[in-house]
Formats: sequence, structure tokens, C-alpha cells
Amino acid sequence: MNHNFFYDRELETLKRDQLEIRQQERLRHFLRTVLENNVFYKNKFEQIGLRDLPDFKDWEHVPFTTKSELVRDVEAHPPYGSNLTFPLDQYIRLHQTSGTTGRPLPVLDTQESWNGWKKCWGYIFRAAGVVPGDRIFLAFSFGPFIGFWPPFEMAQELGCRVLSGGGQSSLQRINFIFEHQATVLVCTPSYALHLAEVAQLHGINPASSQIRITIHAGEPGASIPATKKRIETLWGAKCYDHIGASEIGAYGFECHLQTGGVHVNEIDFLVESVNPATLKPVTPGEIGELIITSLNRCAYPVIRYRTGDLVRLSDTSPCACGRTFRRLMGGILSRADDMMTIRGVNVYPSSLEAILREFQEIVEFEGQVSKDGSMDQLLMKIEVDGSLQHSERERVRLRLQEAMRMRLGLRIDVELAAHGSLPRYELKARRYKRQAPQ
Repeated sequence: MNHNFFYDRELETLKRDQLEIRQQERLRHFLRTVLENNVFYKNKFEQIGLRDLPDFKDWEHVPFTTKSELVRDVEAHPPYGSNLTFPLDQYIRLHQTSGTTGRPLPVLDTQESWNGWKKCWGYIFRAAGVVPGDRIFLAFSFGPFIGFWPPFEMAQELGCRVLSGGGQSSLQRINFIFEHQATVLVCTPSYALHLAEVAQLHGINPASSQIRITIHAGEPGASIPATKKRIETLWGAKCYDHIGASEIGAYGFECHLQTGGVHVNEIDFLVESVNPATLKPVTPGEIGELIITSLNRCAYPVIRYRTGDLVRLSDTSPCACGRTFRRLMGGILSRADDMMTIRGVNVYPSSLEAILREFQEIVEFEGQVSKDGSMDQLLMKIEVDGSLQHSERERVRLRLQEAMRMRLGLRIDVELAAHGSLPRYELKARRYKRQAPQ
């Protein structure tokens, strides 16, 4: 296969000063269009007295945008809100957010902005080594969730055969992958693990398929080394992370070297990192909340959008792959609102998963958070390989409990769950549940 791993090598390897000049030019055009026509942002800017087009040097005065603002705007101006830059009859696509953090948010695209969405997937596919002739299996159902649609259309433009997993059970999807000799699997990391589990339960070795690349989003898992390694081992394929959101776009991807974190597509997005408490910029390499401005979706813009994702944004030094884009070191580390304070210790779900996935015997897990007086407690429920004896499963439980104590400095109770009793997820996993007070 002819791998060059670039969708647009010239743009992806621009010298940093050239890249920033291009960003400023696109930003000026983007803001001019939005502020002339978009009611939501016109009102937002006028409320703080910002009437001139801000430049890079004035960027810190531009107000942040939050998802809750966009949701309230939809409630005030149903059914789509006022964050629309063009007349409604120019919009040809409707999607909505998954609703994992609240009410689903409807997002509209014109043909132009939809083309921008698809182009982002060109960067993702090519960076992972997808080439014409690949057979791409998309393990999603048809629906308003964005995850399926842009890769479905971009894969065709790249000369790949697209295989839809809509309307199929997990076992049917496994059989479909083998029957049609799929070479690329696109799904959430949790679902890749679940598909492999289903295959093994039916005597099928997923690594014997022709899948050579897996691409994941929706959860931090594919950037957690232990989870990435498990997916690669089970499927006999190379696992790639990518990052996106319905209201933003597909803004991040891993390169084939996988040594520099997740690249941010700085052709189409401006990124910042701020302290989530003070909203002041953090220095490169420090953990902060990711702030994004889309440059390729005037139709449904987000300006200085607070993602709620905690990241470690790199400096501007280029990656060994040749790209000059900044990187999110370790991908999305966690969500700011996912942090749990367990008996006074801050714990992130990604830190727990990094430990849990090192145990090959653990098939699935779930956390239950409850109150003990004024302190939160965490109980981890784990499903262990059903072929193991009870005494062996008990040893796994004790080993995990000790590993979490050593790594986190915290005693977390671990309970064995019956095989098959914990939920599996096709889209974003929701593994941590808070129990109502008794």
C-alpha cells in the first residue's frame, strides 16, 4: 500500500509563522461573516461593547461560549436557536449532541459547513494510513448522532468501500466484518472491546479478521495506553484516537507515529488552554481546559468554546511526523466535571481506566459513587472472565484493589459482578453512577 499519511501535506506542514498568518486571515473572514449575520453572536458581542473585529492581540477580551448558553438559546428560540448565520432554508443537515451532559443540542449545517466536517475526516483517515481500497466498517446505528455521517461520506471520497453497521446486533456486526473483509473499524473504544468480547464468546478470534486499523472517539480510552494496547491485542490492529464534538467538528487526530499525542487540526480550528477556575491561560504542558474556535463552520459557529475537556496542550514545536500542529499530549485527559473527590482525593475516570485495563481478566467495570457522611465513597464493580474459578476471580479483585491503593493512594472497595450483568455501550460509555442518598 502507498502510505504517505497526509491529507494535505502542504497545509499540515506549514511553518509555524505561515500557519498563524493563515489562521488570522481565516479568523477575520470568519468573524466578519458571523458578526454581520448571526443573531446569537451579534447580541453576545454587543452586550460587552465589542463592536470591532477583534485581532489576535485582543483575543482575550472575546467572551467564552458554553454549551449551557447554546442550550438556553435553543429553549428561548425553538427549535434550533439563534446561532445560525444564514437563512434556515440553506441548512441541509441536522444532528444533535449525545445528551450525556444534559439535554441534546440540535446542530445544523449548510452544504459548505458540512463539507468542512467531511474534510476533517480526510485528515483523520489519512493520518491513520487509510488508503483507497480499504473497507471501512462503521459500527454505529443510523441516527442524529454525528459520529457515523462524516466518515461515511469522506471514506467514499477517498476511494474506500463503506460498510454500515446500522440495524445490526453486535454478533451480526462481527460476522459482517468477516464476511465483507473489513480492514478499518470505526467506533468508540468501549464498543471495540465489547465487539471483541462478543466474538470470543462465540468462538471467533477478532484478530483473525482483516481489520488492520481501528479509529475511536467519544471517550478518552484510545489515548490511555492500557486501553489502546488491549484493543490492539484483541484486534491485531493499530489503534488510533480522534477527537470531535457535534457543535465543534472533528478537530483532533493521531498521526501514524503516535509519539506526540493527538494533533489539533489548526487549519480549521483555533485552540487555547485555560485554568478552568480562573479562565486565565496556562503555559504549554500544564493541564488546562481546552477552548476551541471553529474556522470552518460559519453556518453554526462556536467562538472561544469551553469544551469542558482537560488537556495538556503542547508548545509549537513540530512532531516527528512533520506536522506543525500543536498536540494534546495524552489526548483528552478527562472532563473537568467528571472529577470525583473520593475521601478528599481527586480522582479522574481516565486514571481508574488506566489501571483497570491492565488486568486482562477484567471484561467490564462500573463505578458507584455514594455519600458516607460528608465524604464521597467509590465502589468499583468488575466483571471478570467467566471461565475463571471463583477463587481466581477473587484474586483478581484483591490485586485490583491493591493496585488502586498503590497508584492512587486511596483504598477503593472492589466488588465482583455476575458475568454479563454490567451494561455495554455502543456510543459514549456512562460507567460512573451516583447513588441517591438513602
